[in-house]
Amino acid sequence: MLLTKLFRRLFHHPPAPRSKAPAGNPSAASFAALERQAPLRQVVEADASATPEIGATIICREAVLNRQQRVAGYQFMLQEAVHAHIRRQSRSIFHLYTEVLVQSLMHANIGELLGHRFAFIEVPDSFLEHPSLTQLPPANTFFILKPMEEHAGPTAKSLVEQIRALRALGYHIGVPDPMATPEYFHLMGDIDLVCVQGPGVDIEQGTKLVRHLLKLAPHAALLVRDLPGMEDFDFCFKLGATLFHGPFITSRERWEARNLGPNYSRLTLLLNRLRQDANTREIVNLIKQDAAIALRLLRYINSAANGLHEQVSSIERAIVLLGRTPLQRWLALMLCASNRKQPRADAVLEAALVRARTMELIAASHPLPEREAMFLTGLLSLIDVILQQPMEHALEALAIDSAIRDAILDNRGPCAAALALARACENRDISGIIFNAAACDITPEQASIWYMDALAWTLTLQKEEND
Repeated sequence: MLLTKLFRRLFHHPPAPRSKAPAGNPSAASFAALERQAPLRQVVEADASATPEIGATIICREAVLNRQQRVAGYQFMLQEAVHAHIRRQSRSIFHLYTEVLVQSLMHANIGELLGHRFAFIEVPDSFLEHPSLTQLPPANTFFILKPMEEHAGPTAKSLVEQIRALRALGYHIGVPDPMATPEYFHLMGDIDLVCVQGPGVDIEQGTKLVRHLLKLAPHAALLVRDLPGMEDFDFCFKLGATLFHGPFITSRERWEARNLGPNYSRLTLLLNRLRQDANTREIVNLIKQDAAIALRLLRYINSAANGLHEQVSSIERAIVLLGRTPLQRWLALMLCASNRKQPRADAVLEAALVRARTMELIAASHPLPEREAMFLTGLLSLIDVILQQPMEHALEALAIDSAIRDAILDNRGPCAAALALARACENRDISGIIFNAAACDITPEQASIWYMDALAWTLTLQKEEND
């Protein structure tokens, strides 16, 4: 189902990229106020006189997985440099930061795109009364309280009242580790989520925390943040955590090269023969050798989304109608989706699609073959994690262009800067965004907008898959 939705958007109604921030962005005024009261300046090391900035439209997201290692939702924040800067500011400045974030999420229609997934948003406890919060979708939103050093927050009684009022509307409330932030301990009976930092959890601390949760908040979920690798995930999984966040999602391990099975072999053979410009009859015969591939192709080409006035029953006719370049992309997506039963596979495929779409939008003004190379570079840049194979082995069977291979393996060639830029947007790396945006001859804000467009595009696919 996901592939059908994806192909419809890829080949028939692709969303047009935005070249600049849309007019009337409701976060613009708040961001301007934020910049006046807490000006942010990021200087590129190579040019100390430069003061590039990125606008208020930079919404970053990081996936949150459930115990089945499938995407349960996203933690949303503004670009990391803005966040780090605001952390050093007063409560009022953090209010402005939160208002910018919330209004930017509203402007991006995040509520419409989440589907069954959740948004996790940090807010100061004194921001819970702000009217903007109730414009976010209640069933999908977790507000995680952010402790502040200033003592100008609400009283314990009023905080409980505000939390209960929001929960009555359907919102979910989270708090940081109550053993590390005892000022929130009295809230344990009124919260839905407890967040802890993964790298700081040991057996003693974790066991004690879980014991407290079972006693004081038995229905609350436990979110462990910033898990670096799979060993950390496994440890927190055994402790009883229910939600997981961090670099472990796309982390690479010491995988052994292994046979990926006949389906993978047939898909790689088809891709390679297409790239070698094999004649249509040979491609048809290869597809007919795999009934699953043939049926999926006919199901797609006959889907109502394609708007055809004929029922296609011939593989050759399907190939002609689809075209060889879209067929190549279709097969590459099939290849990346061939291992979806593996843990993390859906989450990593989603990250790869965001990269691929970001790179394609960056190359929007380029000829079709260059745009296609960009998309495939982003898609295949995580194929080792998707297939749980060493990258060299995963790419070995694919006769891909040297530009794609060079960008993925060696960070060089015409696709390398766009791939580095997509990764920088993904990692909230402002220096990387600035440097690689210049290498791609675009502004950092354009890059960030396209990254957000790519995220929205991918979330739409996921939402349609689950509707």
